Amino acid sequence: MSQSVLTDRFGRTVNYVRLSVTDRCDFRCVYCMAEEMTFLPRAKIMSLEEIAQVARNFVSLGTQKIRLTGGEPLVRKGVVDLVREIGSYGLRDFAMTTNGSQLPALAEDLRKGGLDRLNISLDSLDAEKFSTITRTGKLSQVLDGIDAAKEAGFKRIKLNTVVMKGRNEEEIPELVEFARGKGLDITFIEEMPLGEISEHDRGLALCTSEEVRAIIARHHELELTDDDSGGPSRYYRMQDSASRIGFISPHSHNFCSTCNRVRVTVEGRLLLCLGNEHSVDLLPLLREHPGDDERLREAIIAAMDLKPERHHFSSDGEVEILRFMNMTGG
Repeated sequence: MSQSVLTDRFGRTVNYVRLSVTDRCDFRCVYCMAEEMTFLPRAKIMSLEEIAQVARNFVSLGTQKIRLTGGEPLVRKGVVDLVREIGSYGLRDFAMTTNGSQLPALAEDLRKGGLDRLNISLDSLDAEKFSTITRTGKLSQVLDGIDAAKEAGFKRIKLNTVVMKGRNEEEIPELVEFARGKGLDITFIEEMPLGEISEHDRGLALCTSEEVRAIIARHHELELTDDDSGGPSRYYRMQDSASRIGFISPHSHNFCSTCNRVRVTVEGRLLLCLGNEHSVDLLPLLREHPGDDERLREAIIAAMDLKPERHHFSSDGEVEILRFMNMTGG
């Protein structure tokens, strides 16, 4: 693998790419989508071959970590073949974020295909509440998926919980105990203001990482670690457990100064920041010059100059970015 040549104007090295493989999902989580969504037509999304080409060229430019995201990546037909292809590129870290619903059927094939790690969304352990948050999800299916992932032998499995006041913050201790019991890490995430929603007031629902830590501290002493996941999480340990507790805090403790990542949406937009619209459209290049890796690499390198210094998420629920989370992939 070559030494990275992807450096932005602020001296940050970009070596982590999140690739969205679909904007579709079998859930309709209240913080991610509107209840009625219009998805992209097939002609406007990258083919699996185009996604693999983008991944391959990022790796040639020094990318060490790729995470496949969605929507829900496992609803895309052929995704296991894509995993096998990218899994052959010699990455230091190859991961996926999933809602877990398809893992009972696919976990073993994904692991054999070269996927190293999984982040599995789990916002509630109450079946009725889980159904309300996801609108269409079944908790039992996700719990079975978590067990299937453990059985498949992934290097690391982490649970992700978006915490919302009045919705699931009272479950924080129970979710921590669930993670401890399964021997898994868990990360609590502040809700991000992406896409206009009417289902709840984001300003009132925001539960900060500091508030979550205070709730956990009533039950467990937390010790800050210097563990680096290659992403935005800050991790804490408990003396009596191997499970780590992470926090992603785009509002209360933004992670912009060390940002090492970019995102590519399934429609081929290279997003330089989750909280800004700075982007380059790679799809015309992929379609007009198929197989032209040199031209693609030049476009990726030039795009680094567009990466902003930071995002400016508000804490009052005000929406600055109109695209929904399913378009971005986290």
